[in-house]
Amino acid sequence: MENNFVIKIAVLGAESTGKTALCEALAEHFNTVWVPEYAREYFNDSDIYNYTINDLEIIAQKQIELENDYLKKANRFLFCDTGLITLKIWAELVFNFSPDSIKNLMIKNHYDYFLITNNEVPWQQDEQRQNKFSRDLIFKMNEIEVLKTKVPYSIVKGMDEERILNAIKFVGGGGD
Repeated sequence: MENNFVIKIAVLGAESTGKTALCEALAEHFNTVWVPEYAREYFNDSDIYNYTINDLEIIAQKQIELENDYLKKANRFLFCDTGLITLKIWAELVFNFSPDSIKNLMIKNHYDYFLITNNEVPWQQDEQRQNKFSRDLIFKMNEIEVLKTKVPYSIVKGMDEERILNAIKFVGGGGD
């Protein structure tokens, strides 16, 4: 049974902008759980350099399943280390279109709030990060997509502890 008292928050942003660290810190602060980004698990066993739109559709479905599983364990808040907006943007950038399946899942999968990470965190290489597109472009695309949802959001700025405290303020006290 879905926990209707949990506020579901998607943390969005370009690669290497501290989304995972922010989710971990917020979950710890608010004594709850956070949902990892399924794409990272998926590409541990799949070729990140040769994927298809079908791979993105699988990732979208699995991300929702993870969110639903973690929702049952959440306490007041559920922090999601990505959202389906990310997959829509990814599809548009790589394949020049977003499939209806992802758009339909976006409509069905509701978030109560979005945090968009600003780009001042320096980019760090790892085996799954490609940095193929401008982080500023991805930031703008995230904000445009979030505005379409009419769901409240805040832009998380700052470095290290300041960034975490800003996010805590937005989640606990709302608005920027």
